[in-house]
Amino acid sequence: MNQRITMMGCGIDNLSMEETLARVEEFIRSGRPHQHVVVNVDKLVKASRDPALRRIVNACDLVSADGMPVVWASRLLGRPLKERVAGIDLFEALMRRAGERGWRVFLLGAQDAVVGTVAAIYRERYPGLQLAGWRDGYWQGEQEEAAVARVIAESGADLLFVAISSPKKEQFLGKYQAAMRVPFAMGVGGTFDVASGRVRRAPGWMQRAGLEWFWRFLQEPRRMFRRYFIDDMVFLWLLIKEAARGRT
Repeated sequence: MNQRITMMGCGIDNLSMEETLARVEEFIRSGRPHQHVVVNVDKLVKASRDPALRRIVNACDLVSADGMPVVWASRLLGRPLKERVAGIDLFEALMRRAGERGWRVFLLGAQDAVVGTVAAIYRERYPGLQLAGWRDGYWQGEQEEAAVARVIAESGADLLFVAISSPKKEQFLGKYQAAMRVPFAMGVGGTFDVASGRVRRAPGWMQRAGLEWFWRFLQEPRRMFRRYFIDDMVFLWLLIKEAARGRT
């Protein structure tokens, strides 16, 4: 039985990868719209500062821990999560199952050339895959944003993967998911860049050691320095405060 733990004001579902996949399959069978979100150190810090983002995360039907530091923090707090369910790994597993089960997939986000490459790669990798559509993640104003949501709604997609930065993707899904009526919508961050081959993923040993963030920093040091070495240091302070509250 699933138990949703709470960390820094955000609920996280205590599910393994296989249990998560089973839950997604239930969502698709239901035909009703469901929203998924992954939380990592960066998301937890942003949600601690942004009540609107925190409400969106807690309203999601499925919340996964994407990042070993979150799993380690859950253990320190005495609320251990079963395992990390990384967004990129869940994306890969769902694309494979979509090809096997005939689920229709819509890809939204990244640059046009990148998302087009992802579509081509996965069509070849999983011949049974049905793509309901794809488009880049750039638009101007509410009118164009609403038009994007209409295209997705009319595509008949079973799965929607949104590769847009936070909190924009959470805001988009929070605003339009009910109208789009996609049974399973998931934000996948930079997954399309990795899936297209544009960015290399960290070696397996770095993933297991929880050092995937450091690999990203080495690849883009100027862009990632503030996030990892300034903004995300707030996570340690939040963890200390939550641990202290638990003891008292």
